[in-house]
Amino acid sequence: MSTLPYLVRLGNRLADGLSAMSEERRERHRQFFLSFQTGDGGFTGREGDSDLYYTSFAVRGLTMLGGWEATSAEGVASYLTAIEWRRLGVIDLMNWFATALAVQLATGKDLLADDTDDWRADAAAILESVRVEDGGYAKSTEGASGSTYHTFLVVLTYQLLGYPVPRQNALVQFLYDRQREDGGFVEIAPMRRSGTNPTAAAAALLNEFGAVDDELRSDLRGFLKSVRADEGGFQANGRVPFADSLSTFTGLLTAHDLDLGHIVNHQTTREWLEQQLEFPTG
Repeated sequence: MSTLPYLVRLGNRLADGLSAMSEERRERHRQFFLSFQTGDGGFTGREGDSDLYYTSFAVRGLTMLGGWEATSAEGVASYLTAIEWRRLGVIDLMNWFATALAVQLATGKDLLADDTDDWRADAAAILESVRVEDGGYAKSTEGASGSTYHTFLVVLTYQLLGYPVPRQNALVQFLYDRQREDGGFVEIAPMRRSGTNPTAAAAALLNEFGAVDDELRSDLRGFLKSVRADEGGFQANGRVPFADSLSTFTGLLTAHDLDLGHIVNHQTTREWLEQQLEFPTG
C-alpha cells in the first residue's frame, strides 16, 4: 500500500481534476458548501443542526475546489474540538479524523496536540470493538456480521492513524466471501444481489491490499457493465432503473483504479452530469 492514506490520495486526484474547471464555476460550488456552515463551525445537511458526516463532506469538497478561508477552517476546528471523539461510532470516527487532518493542513492547528500519548491506541481499540468473527467490521458492538461499508471505513481510519490493519488476511477473506455470482459484492452476508457501492468499497480495499487478479478484474468488469444506465452513469444495482451520481462516481473510480477499460462513454456521462445533475447555483 502507498504510504499516503487512500483518502488523501483520492482527494489530491480529484483536486487535480477539478483545477481544470473555470474559477467562476468552482466558486459557485464553494459558496454552495459554505452556505451550510453554521454558527458552531460545523456544516448541516438539508436541515437541522451541524452534523459530523456533512461537515466532513463539506470540508473535503472545499479542499478539492481550491481551499477554504481561515475563518471557515477555524470554525470547523472549534466544532471538532467540542466533540469527544472517543464516544463516536466508526462512521463518525473516520469523519472526525479526516476532517481534523484537513484542518491541520489548512491552518497548521493539530487538534490532537494536547491529547494523551496513547490516542492512536484508543482509536484502534474503538475500531477493534466492532470486529466480528467473519473477519470484517460490524456497524456497532452489537453486530454479529461484518459490513462491507463499515469495513471500508475502518481501513480508511487505520490509514489515517498510521496503523496497519490487524489480521489483514482475515479481512481479505471476508471481502472475498462478499462476492456474488454476478461478479460484484454485497454489503452484508444474506444479500444475494450485488450493489455498485459495496462493490466499489470491496474492490478499493482489495486493491489496497494487493489482492486483485485478472479473474477478479473480469468479474468486476462484467458486473459494472450490468449496472450501466442509458443516460451514461451507473445504477445502484441491477433493479434500479436509473443512474445516480454516487454510484456513477464509485463505478467510474473502480473502473479507473483497476484498469477495467471504458465501461461507459465518458462524454455521455459528463453531459448527463452537467445537464441533469449540476445546478447553475452550485
